[in-house]
Amino acid sequence: MIRNYLLIAFRNLRKHKAFSFINIIGVAVGLACFLLISLYVKDELSYDRYNVNADRIYRVARTFLSSEGTPSLRLAQAAPPFGPLIKQDFPEAEQVVRTLETNGLVRYGEHRFDEQDVYFAEANLFKVFSFDFASGNPEKALENPFSIMLSRPMAEKYFGKENPIGKTVRYENQYDLTVTGVYEPLPAQAHFHPSFLLSFSTLNDPRIYGAEGLRTNWSNNSFNTYVLLAKGSDPQRMEKAFAPFQDKHVPSDGSTKASKWSQLTLQKVTDIHLYSHTDSEIEPTSDIKYVYLFSAIGLFILLIACINYMNLATARSAGRAKEVGMRKVVGALRTQLVGQFLSESLLLVSFALGIAIVLVLLCLPALNEFTQKKLAFSQLVDPVFLTILVTITLLTGLVAGSYPAFFLTSFRPIGVLKGQVASTLRTGKLRQVLVVTQFAIAIALIIATAVVYNQMNYIQNYRLGYQKDQIVLLSDVGDSTTNYQTLKQELKATGLVQAVGRSSRIPSGRLLDSWDASAMKGDSMAPVNINLRGLQIDEDFIPTYQIEMAAGRNFSRDYPTDTSMTVLNETAVKLLGWTPQQAIGKRFKYGSRNGQIIGVTKDYHFESLHQNMSAIAMVMAPERLNWMSVHIGGGGRNVEAGLKQIESVWKRFFPERPFDYQFLDARFDRLYARERTQQTLFSIFAGVAILISCLGLFGLSMFMAEQRTKEIGIRKVLGASEISLVTLFSTDFMKLVVIALLIASPIAWYAMHNWLNSFAYRTDIHWWVFLLAGGLTVLIALLTVSFQSVKAALMNPVKSLRTE
Repeated sequence: MIRNYLLIAFRNLRKHKAFSFINIIGVAVGLACFLLISLYVKDELSYDRYNVNADRIYRVARTFLSSEGTPSLRLAQAAPPFGPLIKQDFPEAEQVVRTLETNGLVRYGEHRFDEQDVYFAEANLFKVFSFDFASGNPEKALENPFSIMLSRPMAEKYFGKENPIGKTVRYENQYDLTVTGVYEPLPAQAHFHPSFLLSFSTLNDPRIYGAEGLRTNWSNNSFNTYVLLAKGSDPQRMEKAFAPFQDKHVPSDGSTKASKWSQLTLQKVTDIHLYSHTDSEIEPTSDIKYVYLFSAIGLFILLIACINYMNLATARSAGRAKEVGMRKVVGALRTQLVGQFLSESLLLVSFALGIAIVLVLLCLPALNEFTQKKLAFSQLVDPVFLTILVTITLLTGLVAGSYPAFFLTSFRPIGVLKGQVASTLRTGKLRQVLVVTQFAIAIALIIATAVVYNQMNYIQNYRLGYQKDQIVLLSDVGDSTTNYQTLKQELKATGLVQAVGRSSRIPSGRLLDSWDASAMKGDSMAPVNINLRGLQIDEDFIPTYQIEMAAGRNFSRDYPTDTSMTVLNETAVKLLGWTPQQAIGKRFKYGSRNGQIIGVTKDYHFESLHQNMSAIAMVMAPERLNWMSVHIGGGGRNVEAGLKQIESVWKRFFPERPFDYQFLDARFDRLYARERTQQTLFSIFAGVAILISCLGLFGLSMFMAEQRTKEIGIRKVLGASEISLVTLFSTDFMKLVVIALLIASPIAWYAMHNWLNSFAYRTDIHWWVFLLAGGLTVLIALLTVSFQSVKAALMNPVKSLRTE
């Protein structure tokens, strides 16, 4: 019987080739989108789960509080003394391990590179995280000072086919490190990816950090601290104990307990990628909201494909009503008829699944390049996902074929043979609801695409308050012996460099430094109760970025006392209750600098536009700064020549260090990479939704033209014009699209209004966005329907009236 079902199903699909093609392609595209999104979502949900003890690993995060008790700075790291003290005071802490992320020049023979992803790590790192060793002993590899481990790609980069164990590499042109092991790179789904691991005990060397600093430095919150809890331990109980723990160990001035201005929390390591949004993540994270969003889009597109099939299958059922009646008359049971319809549906979905798998394989390389992931179809081939895939396929087939199967087979044979069912099916109330649902989803996606595009355009053209074009960034330049004044003069002497400035941090980064501040209030100094972010600069930083002064002056080398002075931005001055002019000359203490406010800059957006304008205190720091900003003048035509000149000067001053640079505008663009990805994905999904919806609309219009052949013939005989017939035929469908627009608009507005709220600076949702979405959808739908309308209207009425 099953073989008979499948044989008849195959014959029906072959008999109605156009409808079968439309259905198969629609379902295939829907399934392909669902599978691609499933790969993406599965990857997002798998971060850090490769660790054997993933459910027991937690990261210690530190949040600084304002005087009102609200968070002012959320850090994913903590000060170095916390690690050993947590191990000492909390018996449930089975292991505590610290790492310190850095970078530096690594050299072996003629191979030398400025490397990122260099980590100092404690020896018990491998008791917490799961690493695969290629060589070396994990128990002892990071035990001794001046030991280094390399990831396999780095070992091949520096040593080729040589065995690196026991070899010596030079670090920062100062320290010799012995290679003690090689490990496989951590999976892409890890929240950090060390290329080099240096023994943590190396930091005890006073030239690097110093043992005393590791024990007593509570202000350097740069250390990643992880806790492996014993089985059965309660992390919430441990978190509650952190307040008295801090008060016990962290030094205080006696008036305020440490727990009043600093808070420790535990973050589950498997939650870091999707749930952690601190100000200092090791690597860029994602957000669970986007997992929900793309999951919903995948299901919606699959739903649209199912709706297409239900629409066309229901429409075709009108032509099969008599077949059902005859089968019932000759003794067919209802269960057999239901089985026949469902087998046809499942056969179609099976064909569609095969095509969908081919589409996924073809699209995966482009998706990987676009998302910067390493997704593979093999990731879907696991028992859990295969079960889900089979279930989705069966459900798609059953849902898509359920209505015609159960509805059509419920009628009495006499009613079927008299044509009562066919007339009922032709009224198509359900089909109208389904078409509205399809286009409402498609219109909502079009509106979302337009809103994201507007916001990205707004960001790109927003006045930041500083020059970001043609700024070349050079990091970790030189050391305390470098004569930077001579270096700047040499760069400017090239004729292509307009200005050179140095700073501790650069625009497009985060302002993570902060010190205590006091200002003159009346006759005495009083603490400042605002979150004042610190930026160390030289006298050329402000001119290099063309930041405008609102009052006062910039730092100058002509005034030796400027190393004690402060320059604030307008936001800081406003929060202090002054105007820019009133602030000039006021006594001001920031950190160890006790002087005056000599200048106020106009506000400039140092951080991304997701953040509110920060209150910034700039101080002049003659000591070594991390970044050099070089402004190439004269327009874009000078950039390439300017880079060559900068490189030439660089090699004269730093012959041992490779010339690595970045462009500030490229860094700025990367701040909004996620939003641009969303824009593109929304565009693609909106296009797919419209395509599938129009396929269904095309099939329905083809069916309706077939059903109304005689009506069209009679109308033409009575004098109806082709235009009036096309209008009559198209109006019914256009009404459905307009209803879909009215339903989709408020839903899309609400969703995108919430999305825009994630930006501190954002555009409005303009009325024309809804008009554009509606107009575009109506136009596409009209073109789709008009093809069949025109074809039907141009038919010879004599031939139409002869048609049975």
